[in-house]
Amino acid sequence: MSTTPNPIDWHARAAALRLDGRALIDGKRREGVSGESFAKHSPIDNRLLGDVARGRAADIDLAVAAARRAFDDGRWRNQAPRERKRVLQRWSELLLAHKEELALLETLDMGKPIAHSLAVDVPSTANCIAWYGEAVDKIYDEIAPTAANALALVTREPMGVIGAIVPWNYPLIMAAWKLGPALAAGNSVVLKPSEKSPFTALRLADLALKAGLPPGVLNVVPGYGHEAGEALALHMDVDAIGFTGSTRIGRRMLAASAESNLKRVYNELGGKSAYLVFADAELERAARTAAGSVYFNQGESCNAPTRVLVHRSRVDECVALLCDEARRHLPSDPLAEATAMGALVDETQMRSVLGYVQAGQEEGAALAFGGRQTRTESGGFFVEPTVFRSVTNGMRIAREEIFGPVLSVIAFDTEAEAIAIANDSPYGLQASVWTGGLDRAHRVSRALRAGTVHVNQYDEDDITVPFGGFKQSGNGRDKSLHAFDKYTELKTTWLRIDG
Repeated sequence: MSTTPNPIDWHARAAALRLDGRALIDGKRREGVSGESFAKHSPIDNRLLGDVARGRAADIDLAVAAARRAFDDGRWRNQAPRERKRVLQRWSELLLAHKEELALLETLDMGKPIAHSLAVDVPSTANCIAWYGEAVDKIYDEIAPTAANALALVTREPMGVIGAIVPWNYPLIMAAWKLGPALAAGNSVVLKPSEKSPFTALRLADLALKAGLPPGVLNVVPGYGHEAGEALALHMDVDAIGFTGSTRIGRRMLAASAESNLKRVYNELGGKSAYLVFADAELERAARTAAGSVYFNQGESCNAPTRVLVHRSRVDECVALLCDEARRHLPSDPLAEATAMGALVDETQMRSVLGYVQAGQEEGAALAFGGRQTRTESGGFFVEPTVFRSVTNGMRIAREEIFGPVLSVIAFDTEAEAIAIANDSPYGLQASVWTGGLDRAHRVSRALRAGTVHVNQYDEDDITVPFGGFKQSGNGRDKSLHAFDKYTELKTTWLRIDG
């Protein structure tokens, strides 16, 4: 429910929107070089949101050239840290001042509930930008412990031009995770948002200019991955790529680096996170947290704990609780503030999710709840929250990232078996351990091969901790001070001191 005295009529605001889908290069909005565009429809009801510039290699060339000029002349990187800090903090303040506009764009673009966009996506984005702004003048360089006849300085320097390629599931937040540390370090950036969710990235850049970020430092080129994204990854004058997306495209990012200038590539990829519920767990809370985490954002989260491993003695009870929780997440109108789950991003994604539901049944899993398309009268792309039981870890629904509201329950008998099942995955993004035993919590957490292990919780998070995974979940880390490692080079300056 709205907390304001006069609830916002989000449908009326949506109808009044006039969106600008042109690229932003060197501080100015412009059509694509080819003049081509593509139509962007909302997954909520398939309404036309507007035309978006179809960026191609020529547009990427212009954006990279603008970013390189801005970097080389030092208009941003040579500003005092406190000045860069002020710009980033002003930018964060502007994001909050435009909170309702940005939240509406995010919801219309990719289908998430407006309440989530307001409470999570926009505030998290603003906090990320402000946090990295605050960090700018808190990072110190080093003096190496050399002999008395030398002085060795170890300094961090910005890399140069960063290409950022971000996905459609959290368009604002994923962009901020790249832009915050990359810009705070003094780099210039070319951002390629997903063609499925381009509008908030463009508004982010507008507001950055308004905050005082010099033209050319941040450029946004919308377009398709195989056109604009590939051109950015292959560009000879891009120094690093920060990519979030599928493992399949992450491999292509690495190949593009090898085919071009061996640019640094930092991939944040998929996940199939395991959620281990032992016999002594607080089961009701564990089930509520699992369902809330899987069904949040329609299941379109790389870290969603979609493999729920439950001790065999408590499987029946846990499945019943999960089904009860699923009923509380039935899809509804994303523009209604009471809605808990919205639309999948497009028809292709919806068909993919429904295909996995069918595959699960064909391979012998039991459908305990949901699994169907719903709200067909809306014209949008909605799927019920889904619970499978009798799942084995070899099934496709347990091996592959579905990126939809599908939860699989897998039974185990022993702690060793639970650990083995959890680690038997090509991914290693996140995991969770639910137990009343302190020793088991530590023992199992140490044994799990994942970038983040939660204990008796899952949805708690903060910008101060790194995000990323083991194995095919990627390399490098977003968030925290560790993100600066991705966008800076270490330089040693050795001075001889004559006696």
